[in-house]
Amino acid sequence: GLFIYMRKFLDKLYLYSAYLGAFFLILILTLIVCQMLARWTGFTFPGATAYAGYAMAGSAFFALAHTLNEDGHIRVKILLSKLGDKKRLGEIWCYGIGTALTVYFFYYSCRGAYFSFILNDISQSEDAWPVWIPQMSMVLGTLIISIAFIDRLYQILFLGYEEQEVIDDKMID
Repeated sequence: GLFIYMRKFLDKLYLYSAYLGAFFLILILTLIVCQMLARWTGFTFPGATAYAGYAMAGSAFFALAHTLNEDGHIRVKILLSKLGDKKRLGEIWCYGIGTALTVYFFYYSCRGAYFSFILNDISQSEDAWPVWIPQMSMVLGTLIISIAFIDRLYQILFLGYEEQEVIDDKMID
């Protein structure tokens, strides 16, 4: 019941986050093409490099959770397979460390954006945007990857390792 609804919600959250990451990749391409056209026609596109950098950060941070959910992140599966019947403990250790690190990164990305906001930190490039605006992609991206790691750790701890493998292999619509 509730687990299926939560699973569907989280899977959609990760998928839409990946779509947002893909949007930022398309935005990078668009900015580069616009900058090239501006250069060829003798115009300038102030701040294009900074905007492309902001979009690059957005594309990276928003794609993390979906990649984790699809087992796309590099893990040491060879080492885990060598653990034999202790493989579950290795998975708990990996997801525990990943959860701690992503929650830590989320906390400090929030602090960084907050201090940029209260100090009215402005970008040093030609765009002169408030820095907290592009930092929000890191804040939201690290929040979603933290949720994904907590989700995986929960699955390993409370659903059992064998059930984790089944959830990974089947798509719940």
